[in-house]
Amino acid sequence: MAVLKLCKDKLQHNYNYLDNALAAHGIEWGVVTKLLCGNELFLKEVLALGVKEIHDSRVTNLKAIKSMAPGVQTVYIKPAPKQSIPDIVSCADVSFQTELDIIRLMSEEAVRQKKQHKIIIMIEMGDLREGVMGDDLVSFYEQVFELPNISVIGLGANFNCLHGVMPSQDKLIQLSLYTQIIEAKFQKKIPWVSGGTSVTLPLLFTHQLPKGVNHFRIGEALFFGLNLFTGETLEGMYDDVFELETEIIELTEKPMMPSGVLAVNPSGESFEIDESLYGKTSHRAILDIGLLDINPKFLLPQDESLIVIGASSDMLVVELGENTSKYKVGDVLHFNLRYMGALSIMNSRYIRKEVVTV
Repeated sequence: MAVLKLCKDKLQHNYNYLDNALAAHGIEWGVVTKLLCGNELFLKEVLALGVKEIHDSRVTNLKAIKSMAPGVQTVYIKPAPKQSIPDIVSCADVSFQTELDIIRLMSEEAVRQKKQHKIIIMIEMGDLREGVMGDDLVSFYEQVFELPNISVIGLGANFNCLHGVMPSQDKLIQLSLYTQIIEAKFQKKIPWVSGGTSVTLPLLFTHQLPKGVNHFRIGEALFFGLNLFTGETLEGMYDDVFELETEIIELTEKPMMPSGVLAVNPSGESFEIDESLYGKTSHRAILDIGLLDINPKFLLPQDESLIVIGASSDMLVVELGENTSKYKVGDVLHFNLRYMGALSIMNSRYIRKEVVTV
């Protein structure tokens, strides 16, 4: 059985590194836990870091977090479905909002529950996912800020989530200016300019972050230490908080090219023949994991001599070449993961999850 391991020591190191770096600039931040898919074992490790604020996109996950740590501020980080409004008001202290009708319903529900619900108005900054258009922001805010039991505590933006639009000084200055316009026109203080995510961190480390941005939401950098501008690991951070272990269930020397009439496989892929490889063989291993658990492109073999060939629903094929490492059936291969790979595995009930130390 495959196992996903979380190294608590490396997670703590990454958290401390980020916490110190952000505190040095007077920036508040929360940990985005949607990657963990509500797994209580891993959530307990995150909460043990000393986290004061948790962001998630699933109501069930926020309910679990509130039950484990009632004092932690919880933030729901996508526009709210109507049917989820009662649960969001109940288990989320803060939510991201972009729709007037939804905010009015949130206000009514907050009154019913006798709660003050805080919101961050998300602004469209070019990536074309969620967000109020900038030209509409003043009118939007005017219809929101006096709703009962609703407090606007921030303006925010997302980058690199859909079309790959990256944050920049200009875009973040624009976000800060929106906040200043609202504050000046309505004489209302907006505490957070929430323009910071994992993708924004390199601007902080290279002293390019505008001073107005004072709130971050960080997930990927915490768990993977990734610089999303360069694809490299951020200096001083670990990139292997997660490690996947999976067992070899077959190992045989086989031809390098398939034989027979080729058709599209069940994944919709067509294989192209390389005639130069006819007659050549290689050791191939089948591993106890498949497409049901992860897309192979998000796997990073720790043994760099391995080549991931492909996968079917529940088996993964890797090429070992001449098998100089003398792998055999029953041996375990180790992989690091990209974010989307870890997300898939976290959502797979077939993969065991464990917490380890270094």
